[in-house]
Amino acid sequence: MKERNDIFTALPYPRARLLMADGGRLGLKQHTIHGLVEFDITNARESLRRHRKQTGEALSFSAYFLACLGKAIEEDKQVHAYRNRRNQLVVFEDVDVNMLFEVEVEGEKMIRPHIFRGVNHMSIREIHEEIRAFQDQHEGSEESKFINWFVRLPGFIRQLFLRTLLKTPRMLKEYYGTVMVSSIGMFGNGSGWGIPVPNHSLQLTLGCICDKPGVVDHRIEVRKYMSVTISLDHDVIDGAPAARFINRLKKLIEDGYEPTA
Repeated sequence: MKERNDIFTALPYPRARLLMADGGRLGLKQHTIHGLVEFDITNARESLRRHRKQTGEALSFSAYFLACLGKAIEEDKQVHAYRNRRNQLVVFEDVDVNMLFEVEVEGEKMIRPHIFRGVNHMSIREIHEEIRAFQDQHEGSEESKFINWFVRLPGFIRQLFLRTLLKTPRMLKEYYGTVMVSSIGMFGNGSGWGIPVPNHSLQLTLGCICDKPGVVDHRIEVRKYMSVTISLDHDVIDGAPAARFINRLKKLIEDGYEPTA
């Protein structure tokens, strides 16, 4: 219930936030390296506009980004590997991306996750259609059902479950996905990066999109840049392969990966 006086208003703490708080405590123990990068998305956005003009089909930039991400991980799957209790590296064939979306629940804006299974085998159109289906029917999704059940457990049971999850890669893949993507304001103004507290071996935090000068064919042009934080578990991957992965992803996104692919 609300508590109100002349100085403040006290509101009930949203149960769904307990999942974030529990994950944050465990994420602080992970040895994470962060890369703050900018992607020139001018060609990508033009490619999506051109596709819409030619076909009438409007595909989302989020779907475009996830398709590029799946292709980049496909070339070196160790960037989304996990270490198990037997001190082995478990490298999954499918790239399961857990992406956070803002949705409306009973008139309030809330964050809900959705896991895209095997994005390395999906087209932009397939990802786009899954995004729209989740946004329209998020309350009936498996992820929402799990969260609604999980946050009602006592705190020590939630913590025990999450510790077990993070040491059991197959369970983590099932309940959490193998890669996390979140956004702190893709469509805000000005550049800016977010530094997450990740539980995944690979997490990407999408920042703002802004206009900045760029060099194209030795000319200065106004380009669209997106700020992206790429966070990797240093216990799993070293700096050199991490840099190669970032360069692959950058090239895929900036070259205007075709929506029909």
